[in-house]
Amino acid sequence: MHPNAALLDRLFRNLDLHRAGRMAECYHPKATFRDIAFDLHGKDEIHAMWRMICGGDIRATFVIVHADDECGMVKLVDDYTFTDTGRKVRNTIESRFRFRHGLIVEHRDACDARAWASAAVGGAAGFLAGRFRFLRAWKARRKLRRFLEMEKKHSEEVEK
Repeated sequence: MHPNAALLDRLFRNLDLHRAGRMAECYHPKATFRDIAFDLHGKDEIHAMWRMICGGDIRATFVIVHADDECGMVKLVDDYTFTDTGRKVRNTIESRFRFRHGLIVEHRDACDARAWASAAVGGAAGFLAGRFRFLRAWKARRKLRRFLEMEKKHSEEVEK
């Protein structure tokens, strides 16, 4: 197995096991991540997103399609409950990667935004979310910011 295929295997196995810290180890410090909602820059932002996601009931199945010294591709299916609505979601994703120094430097996820929004949100709000990335991005930024605020508050309470 190519070392970058092993890296991708480690990334998604740890997603399925809800190990955000181990996932973060797969990223270069200057990595970027982009999907239908998030546009993250740097390992710290990416790690925060994975901590939030791994706090839920996500299950991941995947197939590594390709990995070489420079790039890789994974077909992924995530099954989870969208916490905002309590709706069950099955999201089929194509993940593309670029590597630097044995780490992920660029991670791009693509899926059918309309199908995702219909499953996760539904109704008129899902119709709009499926068609307008800025709505998904605004909601994702807000959700991640609230998650980080809750983490900080919890950390401060533990320190007292």
